[in-house]
Amino acid sequence: MPQTLNPSGQRPEPWPVDLPQLRVPDIGELPAQRLRAMLRAGVKALECRRVLERGGINLVSEVLRGQGEFVEYEHYPKDDVYDPDSRAQYYYHAHRGAEGEHGHFHTFLRQPGLVADSRASLSPPPLSTAEPGDAGDDITHLIAISMDAYGWPVGLFATNRWVTGEAWYPAEDVVALLPHFQIDHAYPSWPVNRWIGAMLVLFRPHIEALLRHRDKAISAWAHAHPGKDVFEDRNLEITGYLPISVEEQVNALRALAEKRGVG
Repeated sequence: MPQTLNPSGQRPEPWPVDLPQLRVPDIGELPAQRLRAMLRAGVKALECRRVLERGGINLVSEVLRGQGEFVEYEHYPKDDVYDPDSRAQYYYHAHRGAEGEHGHFHTFLRQPGLVADSRASLSPPPLSTAEPGDAGDDITHLIAISMDAYGWPVGLFATNRWVTGEAWYPAEDVVALLPHFQIDHAYPSWPVNRWIGAMLVLFRPHIEALLRHRDKAISAWAHAHPGKDVFEDRNLEITGYLPISVEEQVNALRALAEKRGVG
């Protein structure tokens, strides 16, 4: 039976579809403006962890606080986190039993077609859970953030459409939506909301690589399985995974900033 990528990004059995290799992006050639934004985001991410740890908590325990018994597949917090101004949304849950993973955050943008300065090519998606005429209710998945048992991120991954029931847009359209993700309120936690927004800036090159690879994986899978609905194929769940380290990314950015004189 065809196998999906496991959480480490490795293939547990020979992959039934020949896919391009997914590589960690090289940030060395990014323009100075991008480096500055990423470094600021990294500093913010570390600061959010610091203030939580001073209170004896972490990013995950903060989201689960006051939510009762932790149950697989349930969303935390119960009704997700949503900012009506930016239309950014996220929730935390666990269900994959992945080695080294406690759970993961799913990040979204709701009503992506209504974002004022989104790409001109953005149009009603070819696949959507919204009723006809209600395309404005669509929700598009951006990226998932894998968390370890200590409440700190260890990886990023992209998924097939059935995983989140999203409105499916091509990778370049989703990339154009990434800057709009911002939770500008304090529910359920100001540090967590600031941290998750910072992560989408700090690791944007990784996210872009995962989204573009996602489309290649979907296309290759569909070609290898004619007659099947690739977007609903439960044998294809994770289209790509990249391990991450906030500390290593921040250190690399600082070294680049010093080398190139980026303030």
